[in-house]
Formats: sequence, structure tokens, C-alpha cells
Amino acid sequence: MAVFMMAPLLALVPISFSDSSFLSYPIHGWSLQWYERVFTPGPWLDSLRNSVLVGIASTLISTVLGTLAALAFARRNLPRATGILGVLISPMIIPPVISGLGMYFLFGKIGLTGTLSGLILAHTVLATPFVLISVAACLQGFDMTLLRAAAMLGASPTKAFMNVALPIISPGIISGALFAFMTSFDEIVVVLFVGGPSQRTLPRQMFDGIRDTIDPSIVAMSSFLLLLAIVGLVSTTWLAVRAQQASKGLSLPSTNK
Repeated sequence: MAVFMMAPLLALVPISFSDSSFLSYPIHGWSLQWYERVFTPGPWLDSLRNSVLVGIASTLISTVLGTLAALAFARRNLPRATGILGVLISPMIIPPVISGLGMYFLFGKIGLTGTLSGLILAHTVLATPFVLISVAACLQGFDMTLLRAAAMLGASPTKAFMNVALPIISPGIISGALFAFMTSFDEIVVVLFVGGPSQRTLPRQMFDGIRDTIDPSIVAMSSFLLLLAIVGLVSTTWLAVRAQQASKGLSLPSTNK
């Protein structure tokens, strides 16, 4: 099944090195002209810069919000926790078309449609649930008595979190941040509703290119994104293993008299 799913993606990679202007096999010659086209100043680099800017900004905001929300749920004293959790993860469940349409009408009334801040806010809404779930899963193995012990020793809540909780749950935070960035970097539907001409991201540039004309430059950029996805997947897996190892034996050590 993995080979069946990955084979069409991997089959595009050799075409990106073809010297032909058609997407076809067999490949008669090899060239880097399509990579040169996408990485020279122009629409491709502009859209890539927009995607990176929006992705980093929305990742930072969603990481802070998702981590704070996960800490609130980890204390297990939040009223109506199930209903609140359902609202917070609803962007993962609602179809992107409905989310994009709703954001379009809402942002249009407050003047955020076609602005960079509106696009960052929209991607933050979509990315925050991934951080919340990742950090909440990491906090399942975290002993909350460690924070209480730090408070008994005179540490403020902020200092206790920074010195005690953060080093332990950092793999979950980083994993959630990676998911948030990839969600923003790969999103296209909401961008079509909320983004303007100056907020053209890389997925929208690829979508417009496929709709107008297909040339191997799109395949070259797709191969580059495939490499980024593989790196992100390997990093996320490694961080998940680290988080699982760190969650073992995190109980407050007992003192023997």
C-alpha cells in the first residue's frame, strides 16, 4: 500500500530533471533548467517567500496558543472540557471549503480579506489544533506534581513551566510546530478565499500553473516540496520517539527516610 501511494509521487522526480518541455517518459536528456527557473527571482520565489513568511508567523502563534490550551486541559479541572475541546479541534473536522467561505465573509466585514495579517490569522486557526493534540498527548505522561513541587519551592507559574515542564514536553511542542508549519505551507483552499494577489502562496501558484499550462517547472517545485515533506516526516517521527522516551519515569521521586 505504501508503494502504491508513493510510486506516483516518486515517478515525477525524474521528470523534473528532464530537458524536455513535456511531462512524459522516456527521458531522452537531463537538465537542471526547470530547477533554475523556479529558483530564480520571479513568481515562484515570490510565492515561496510568502508561504515561508505566513507559515513561520502562523506556526509561532499557533504553537503558543496550542501549548497554553493543552496545559489547561492537562490540569483536568477545566469546566465543560469536552465541549471546549470539540470547538478547538473543529478546524480539523470542518471541510476547508466551509472554513474558507466562513472566513471570507467574516474577514470581509472587519477588513482582513486580501491582507497578509488575515491570511496569517486564517492559517493560525487551521494549525492550532495540531499543536493542541500533539502537546496534549505529550502531557499525558507528564507528572503535574512536578509543577506543584516547583511552586512549593517558591517558583512562579511561569518560571515553573519554563524550567520544569518545557524541557520535558519540548519534543511534543516541536512536533506540533512542525505539523502546524506543514499545514500552513500546504494549504490552498483558504488562500483562494482569503488571500489577495499580493499574498500568492506556493500552493496557489502551483494551482494556477496547473490550471493555465503544465510545464516541468511545476514538477521541479513539487519534487522540492516532496523533499521537505520527507524531512518533516522523519523529524516528526524522531521527536515522537523522543517524547515517548521522555514520558517514561517522569513521576516525582520519593525520598527514603
